[in-house]
Amino acid sequence: MSEIIRVLIADNHTMVRNGLMMFLKSYPDIELVGEAANGHEAVTLCGSLQPDVVLMDLVMPEMDGVAATRAIVQAYPKIRVIALTSFNEDQLIYAALKAGIVAYLLKDCTADELVNTIRDAYAGKTTITPEIMQAVLRVADNPATRQYHLSERERDVLRLVVRGFSNRQIAANLTLSESTIKFHVSNILSKLGIATRAEAVALAIQHKLVE
Repeated sequence: MSEIIRVLIADNHTMVRNGLMMFLKSYPDIELVGEAANGHEAVTLCGSLQPDVVLMDLVMPEMDGVAATRAIVQAYPKIRVIALTSFNEDQLIYAALKAGIVAYLLKDCTADELVNTIRDAYAGKTTITPEIMQAVLRVADNPATRQYHLSERERDVLRLVVRGFSNRQIAANLTLSESTIKFHVSNILSKLGIATRAEAVALAIQHKLVE
């Protein structure tokens, strides 16, 4: 007997969730363990339900699917997230892959494509189609077009990082606690897809992310 794959659906449209649930119930190796209407709910339910696979819509209220995927992958690295969306914009695909999805499917995919992708994800496989790879390459070849979605406060912090300020100096300059600055720096590195302050400085200067 095949192992049971525990699946969570995250989509802000009730009809989409209901349709997916009805469809997937016909597969004996797939168990629907929960549904979320936004990214916050998805992250919370992953903590309590521990699904094997999440079907993640990317455009949702409160917390979008990219942010939710990033949070889930960081907190629960064994959970595999599949993007299931109506949007195929290059920037969204690139952001989702950086966040940690293992596959990117459009909602007009076939039943076989969806089920096989769920099974592959559970088996530890990453499914990147040629079309998705082309989207990633287009963004990578045009770094100036990337949207890093830094908040105004994060830009303030990055501006001071570029000037060589330490966390303590940034905290004093912005009248914030040092722990808050550490939090902002961590978010900046995550959004830029890098690991060090030096890389942040180079990227900020190269792409004119701050004045």
